[in-house]
This record gives sequence, C-alpha cells and structure tokens, in this order.
Amino acid sequence: MSSKTKIIVLHMKEIIYTLVFAALAILLILLLIVMFRPDPKKTAAETSKYIPGVYTCALTVNNTDLEVEVTVDESRINSIRFANLSESVAAMYPLMQPAIEEIAGQILERQSLDDIRYSSDSPHTSQLILDAIGSALKKARAS
Repeated sequence: MSSKTKIIVLHMKEIIYTLVFAALAILLILLLIVMFRPDPKKTAAETSKYIPGVYTCALTVNNTDLEVEVTVDESRINSIRFANLSESVAAMYPLMQPAIEEIAGQILERQSLDDIRYSSDSPHTSQLILDAIGSALKKARAS
C-alpha cells in the first residue's frame, strides 16, 4: 500500500484576494440586476397618470367667458390653449394670449404645474390661467 500524499500550499494572501474579488463580482451582479430590472410600480403609474382626452375649464374675465382647453394622453400634457378666444376679447385683453402661451410652454416642458414663472406684466391674469389649467388637469387625473 503505497499512498502518495500531496501537500498543497496556499498562501493566505491569495485566498484573501480570491474572496475579495468573488465578493466584488457578486456585488456587481446584484447591482446590475437591481439597476436594470423594470419597476412595475413606475411603469403602471406612468401609463395611467391621466385619462386621455380634452378637458376644459371656464374662466370668467369681466363678464366674458373663456375656456382653457387642456389636451392629455395617458402620460403627458400635450397642449394648452384657449378654446374660444375671440378677436374682441383679444383686443380688450392683449396680455391674455401671451400669458397662456408662456405658461403653456413651461408646463409642456416640465409636465408639471410646480415652479411656474409668469410675467410681472400680468400676474393676476397668469394666476387665473394657472388655476384654470389646474382645474382642468384635476378632471383629467386617473384615480
């Protein structure tokens, strides 16, 4: 009976390096899985932010009724405009159209009513328009 015993010599430094690299590889794999996994809550919330359609809100300025029209799809605000701005109203209130264009541009860019800046020329008109847009978006929100 002859048995050849083999003795393997491992350096402690090599074992530690191997364990550290294995731990880093596992950590990297877990990080990639967490980062690139689709989030079901986020995708469901994005797709059902609004009920698609055209929503209006009445705005009364000096016995003149205007309608602010907001068009949305499932996840975005697509357009904001006056539905029935006649030439006589535009002539009586020349800052009305530029105010809604300025506000609409900011809202369409940010997709939010937060931190909207409006001109110092017509702060009250801009605030009325912003409130009307907010009311129309409340109607559009998915519950």
